[in-house]
Amino acid sequence: MELTGWVKNYEWGRRGISSAVAQLAMANDPDFTLDDEETYAEMWMGTHICGVSVVKETGETLDRVLKSDLPYLFKVLSINKALSIQVHPNKCEAERLHQERPEIYKDPNHKPELAIALTPFKALCGFMPPEDIRDYVDEFQPLSQLLGKEAVDQLHESPNAESVKVCYEQLMKSDASEISKCIADIAKNYQKELKFNELLDVFNSVNADFPGDVGVLSLFFLNLLHLQPGEAIYLGANEIHAYLDGDCVECMACSDNVIRAGLTPKYKDVEQLLDSVNFVGVHPDLKKFMPFRVDEQVQVYIPPVSDFAVISLKIQHSLKTYKLQIQPYGSILIVLNGVRTLRLKTQAGPKEIVVSRGSIVYIPVESAPEVEFAKAEDCDEDFTGYIASFNYFRVA
Repeated sequence: MELTGWVKNYEWGRRGISSAVAQLAMANDPDFTLDDEETYAEMWMGTHICGVSVVKETGETLDRVLKSDLPYLFKVLSINKALSIQVHPNKCEAERLHQERPEIYKDPNHKPELAIALTPFKALCGFMPPEDIRDYVDEFQPLSQLLGKEAVDQLHESPNAESVKVCYEQLMKSDASEISKCIADIAKNYQKELKFNELLDVFNSVNADFPGDVGVLSLFFLNLLHLQPGEAIYLGANEIHAYLDGDCVECMACSDNVIRAGLTPKYKDVEQLLDSVNFVGVHPDLKKFMPFRVDEQVQVYIPPVSDFAVISLKIQHSLKTYKLQIQPYGSILIVLNGVRTLRLKTQAGPKEIVVSRGSIVYIPVESAPEVEFAKAEDCDEDFTGYIASFNYFRVA
């Protein structure tokens, strides 16, 4: 079944044709009208109640056709302005928080996420090693003064997760006026130091978008990652993170549970954040999530949860045909480049669909054990795309 994605126009998205979401929406839906002044932030693919995909042939929503919900939500994101610094609760926390405060925590599910860069992509992900945080605190004296001598001394004496927690808790509970004063002091007097540490552009950008926000100072605690296309990060429960800039494919468990820490005008649940977040710091290179290579055409991103996995396809245009081995679970394909004839089995029998950039296809259970990507006419471009599915690759 060919699908139409659901486009979200959040204010942090990229504007007009510069948005990968807008570009894919134009290719996906002939009725889509581009507005050069509008921001296009996300395209949703799946059965989530806030953005259910529609079957092109019938106009029915995918959840009605399947008579059930998929365990994952598949997205494309185009980011021009930082998303909030946040963590997601684990399953037990989500169940408790939903029961206690359903107006804030909308469902009882966890929300692990996988983000794969489509363009150069910037993100904050996890805490830096404690020694690196200590060095930043020493170098940027306004931050040291904000945290206070007791917390800074503890970080020096025992640079570990516990002392990082003490410092971060002090930061998050500081008076808003003192936070603004600290940020202004750094912005005015520490431009050289920011540039030396390759933080200048990011600091100025997030401070311009969220002036005086405590999240600006999280840059001195969290790993700043620069992902190239195809590189990924996995964000499990209690992993602090924020997407800053770029385009990505994202897959997640179906949930809206977010505990926010900064770079947002929305409610910051500081106490729950400090109780949930993982303060163990590691080198930024260790935060990149590596795929498993199946063969020359296929890699699979296999997170440590059952909700989802993502298959990366790159089929050389010279290859006449490629048969992808799959298991009997409903999957969603989005095509980024190239043209192929997709051959698969359905309840109604064998089917062929010519897919190209922007095509979104639901691959039904009946298609197992393989789908074929046959060469289409007049295509001299490699075929690339991603498939989201239940994580049948994971060994329990």
